[in-house]
Amino acid sequence: MGKLTLPALVRAVEDLPALPAVVQRVIALTEDPRSTARDINNVLTQDQGLTAKVLRLANSAFYGFPRRISTVTDATILLGFQTIRSIVLAASVSEMMKKELKGYALERGELWRHSQATAVGARMLAREVKFSRLEVAYTAGLLHDIGKLVLDTYLRDEYEAVLEKVEKENVTFLEAEEALLGFHHALVGAKVAEKWNLPPELVEAIGFHHEPERAQENPKLTAIAHIADCMSVSLGMGVGVDGFLYRISPKAAELLGLQEDQVDRLLANLMEVLVDEDTFGE
Repeated sequence: MGKLTLPALVRAVEDLPALPAVVQRVIALTEDPRSTARDINNVLTQDQGLTAKVLRLANSAFYGFPRRISTVTDATILLGFQTIRSIVLAASVSEMMKKELKGYALERGELWRHSQATAVGARMLAREVKFSRLEVAYTAGLLHDIGKLVLDTYLRDEYEAVLEKVEKENVTFLEAEEALLGFHHALVGAKVAEKWNLPPELVEAIGFHHEPERAQENPKLTAIAHIADCMSVSLGMGVGVDGFLYRISPKAAELLGLQEDQVDRLLANLMEVLVDEDTFGE
């Protein structure tokens, strides 16, 4: 097939659906200090399917509320604007991420489970290292592999060649992608993030989640996305053919002041949360 050209890549990114209008309006409301929980409720409840997914995620063990959250208004008041924005975004991209990715040997639902596990892990990690913007960390973890949705189509023809390269040369799928296609999924993901008008720090975290040392906009956010991704892989969430070739960058851990015993504790906590199927909104 040959290397993927930049024009073809741009077309592939453009073919990916934009964020739904309801989601864009909710995001705008959460950034407006004049907005109320009722405003968010009025917009979100226009989409009943999305509302149901949001309430299921809000009631997952991850958020740990002792009583059932039954309305969007209650969820917004109890969880806060930033958290409800993260949940709405997760609910809106879940179906897109649940598709089977034959080019990555990922069955239906595996990319979504890996992405949500990484998002939850990123939020836990952010709290552990006192990175105050927990929901930004969650979003970085959620969308870190979004580029795989674009490259999947191209990799279907190249999959055998990529697999052979991974196995024979002991390189990561990321390195094989770039060698055979000319791009890897992280950089493609950054293009998707730009299309969705996400902030530069999120574009960077997605683009460099395998190379956190390259981050300049917000190195700590990128380090969090990187380590959370490694944590998710180590728990077997959405592991591809090369899953265990990825290792935590020592520089990323050093930047966050993260010790091995902290990672072990976070992994145990993450595993407990991921037992609850509601965490995945399925």
